[in-house]
Amino acid sequence: MKIVVLAGGRSTERNVSLSSGVKITNALRSKGYQVALVDLFLGKDLQNLTVDQLFTTEPEPDDPSKISDEVLTDDKINALRPGKSKALFGPNVLKICQAADIVYLGLHGEDGENGKVQAVLDLFEIRYTGSDTLASGLAMNKKFSKEIFQQNQIPTAEYIVANQADIDPSAIPFDFPVVVKPCNGGSSVGTHIVKQAQDLSAALTDALRFDQEVLIEKYIQGREFSVAIIDDQVLPPVEIVVTNGWYDFEHKFQDNSVTQFITPPEIDADVQEQMQRLTKQTFQALGMQNYGRIDFLVADNKAYVMEANSLPGMTPRSLIPREAAVVGINYADLCEKIIQSKLRIYAAQEQANA
Repeated sequence: MKIVVLAGGRSTERNVSLSSGVKITNALRSKGYQVALVDLFLGKDLQNLTVDQLFTTEPEPDDPSKISDEVLTDDKINALRPGKSKALFGPNVLKICQAADIVYLGLHGEDGENGKVQAVLDLFEIRYTGSDTLASGLAMNKKFSKEIFQQNQIPTAEYIVANQADIDPSAIPFDFPVVVKPCNGGSSVGTHIVKQAQDLSAALTDALRFDQEVLIEKYIQGREFSVAIIDDQVLPPVEIVVTNGWYDFEHKFQDNSVTQFITPPEIDADVQEQMQRLTKQTFQALGMQNYGRIDFLVADNKAYVMEANSLPGMTPRSLIPREAAVVGINYADLCEKIIQSKLRIYAAQEQANA
C-alpha cells in the first residue's frame, strides 16, 4: 500500500505537525508501507524525481522530538516558499496524493483541521484519515462546537464570543478569571488565562492575531483529562498535571520536569464513565469519524467537555499514543489501526452507494 503523510502547512502549529509527520512516516515505514512524507505548503520539486521515487520504506533522519516553540506568523510561513504564491497547497501536492491509496493527515491547526484540505481531497476523490469536511470544520471552530454541545446537553464552560479587544469587562456574564482563546486554533496558541479585568484587553489583542473571533470562557478550576476514540473504541483517559503554570504550548511539546501524564489516572469510576460516555456523545454530535480526542475539565466530580480534536497530535509527547499504549496498542500499530479504520469507513460508504 502507498501512503502519503501530509504535514506542515500554513498553520501556527506547523512545527508540531512536522514532528507528528516524521513520527507517523517512520512508524508506517517500519510496518513495511511505502510512504511519502509531503509538506502541504512547501510541496515537492519533481524535476529530478518521479512520484514513485518518493514512496519508500527508508526512515526519515529528522528527530521528531525537537519542536520549536516559535509561534509562526503568516509572514514567516510565507517566507519559507520561493515566489509570491501563498496557496495552501504547494507544488505537486495533489499529484503525489493522487498516487497514494490513502493520505494520512498529520496536519494540525486551522488550515489542517478546519475542513479546507479535506474538501479539496474530496473533490479529487483522494482518500484520507480523520473526519470529513463538515465535521472537521465544526470541531475546529470552537464557537460552532460550543453551540452543538449546548444543543445536545453536553456540559461545557459558559462562554461569549468577541471580535474586538476593547470589550467592556462588565459585559461578561460570569466572573473572572476567564480563558481567552481564538475560535479557530489549537495547541493553546493565543490562549490566555486572565485573572483580572485590566488584563483582558491585552489577552484579546493577542488572541485576535490568530483569528477574527475569540472565545471568552468561564475558567473552571479542576483536573484536566483527555480521552481518545478510535473506530468506536473509547480509550482510557489520561490526566495532565502541570505543577508550575498551565498546559500551554511549551508544556505540551517541550521536554520539561513540571508536566506529568498519568495513565490510568486515579479517579472515581463514575467520573471516568461520564468522560467515556461524553466522548462518544461529542464525537457523534459533531459527526466525527475514524478517530479523535475529547478534552475535559473535571470539577466537583462533574466532567465538562472543553473541545474536540479531529486530528490529534502524534508527537513524542502527544496524548493519544499514551492512551493507546495503556490498552496494548503501540505507536506503529496505532497509525496502522487509524488507516484500517478509515478504509473500512470508505468501503462501507461505497457499498451503501452501490
